[in-house]
Amino acid sequence: MAEKSNNITEFQEAPPRVSEWRRFRRVFLSRGVVVFGLIILLLLLLTAVFATWLAPYDPYKLSTAKSLVQPNWEHPLGSDILGRDTLSRLIYGSRTALMVGFISVGIASVFGITLGVIAGYFGGFINMIIMRAMDALLCFPMLILALVVASVLGGGIQNVIIALSIATIPGYARVTCGVTLSIRENDYIMAGRAMGASDLRTMLGHILPNAFPPLIVLMTMQLGNLILAEAGLSFIGIGIEPPGAAWGAMVSDGYQYLLRNPVLSFAPCLAIMLVVFAFNMVGDGLRDALDPRLRGLL
Repeated sequence: MAEKSNNITEFQEAPPRVSEWRRFRRVFLSRGVVVFGLIILLLLLLTAVFATWLAPYDPYKLSTAKSLVQPNWEHPLGSDILGRDTLSRLIYGSRTALMVGFISVGIASVFGITLGVIAGYFGGFINMIIMRAMDALLCFPMLILALVVASVLGGGIQNVIIALSIATIPGYARVTCGVTLSIRENDYIMAGRAMGASDLRTMLGHILPNAFPPLIVLMTMQLGNLILAEAGLSFIGIGIEPPGAAWGAMVSDGYQYLLRNPVLSFAPCLAIMLVVFAFNMVGDGLRDALDPRLRGLL
């Protein structure tokens, strides 16, 4: 009898509740490559914020006497053809990269998520119209579409942001529409409708919060892609206009002197590679941490 009573007691004991934040932190930080990417992004953010104090020289000051100076103690990364310090321009270029990336992602996500939720929630004719318009934009690769829009609007950081935002809206719309189509069939959505909840309240209060985890991952990965796309546009001369500091423009200016001073191109190329890698790794870590199949992990 005593043994039977102990078994009943053990059966009635509930397992300890796991903190959701603790589980997220454990899964997110379990991979060293994700931590490495997170450190790179933190350094990039600090560099962009404190660029004025970190840059040893004025990145826009010309000095023909210091044209194409090799790396030395005074100029750790040398100088370009106009005598501008490469390290200073690299530091200021981080501001351009983050500004273009975050603003473009913000604009594209707002429009794309709005269109996706509307198309997925109402379905029918509205879904067909919105999704066919997104399909038409998806016929062009993101970089090609951004290149066309930027060519029409012209150079400059504002036009680059507009071009990249338009090019990335379809991705957000399609992902949001697919998630919304799945969420709207759940019982709690039907219960909310039965209780008289309006369509706007249902979309903002129930569908959007539940659709946000995969969208966060998409935003994080798109940041790296947009920084790379901005560098590509600047490389071909359609992106940030001179004398603005942009990594793509620095690669374009320096590749003509690869044999004489290869650091001019290698330094911004390395910066672009590390930042894109970091955003992709952090996005991959967020995907693992937000995966509902990993809820039981500590």
